[in-house]
Amino acid sequence: MSKAVSRHASVAAATLPRRRTSVGASRDFVTGVLVEWELHFLIEDIALCVSELTTNALLHGVPPGREFRVGLHRDEESVRLEVRDSGPGQPVLRHPDPEACSGRGLRIVNELADGFGVDDHVVGKTVWLAFKVSAPSRARRGGA
Repeated sequence: MSKAVSRHASVAAATLPRRRTSVGASRDFVTGVLVEWELHFLIEDIALCVSELTTNALLHGVPPGREFRVGLHRDEESVRLEVRDSGPGQPVLRHPDPEACSGRGLRIVNELADGFGVDDHVVGKTVWLAFKVSAPSRARRGGA
């Protein structure tokens, strides 16, 4: 697995190849960073969310032969998870049929995160989620 990691103070990023194994690698990456930052109570939510966002990037946003980037940015109030790809299009919150086997991922991450958005670039986009650093806001939703 080719992974370039850059960690500066409260910023960490990994560049990953367009492979199925990159979903697990992205989870491992964010888990390691959150442990380093001592934000254990965010690990479960952010690991689930990065799995969903990287899966979507691999299925819909990363052209063959390209890589994608996973980033974490921390300030005093929040952690921002970003997944940047070089593909066209925008993620869409769907309303799947109750019998459908897919189409719920963005709804799940939208519920877990405290903020959700997409930043367009000349080439590609960054899908981001924000999570408040204060543990009490997480506890209201059943988190640790």
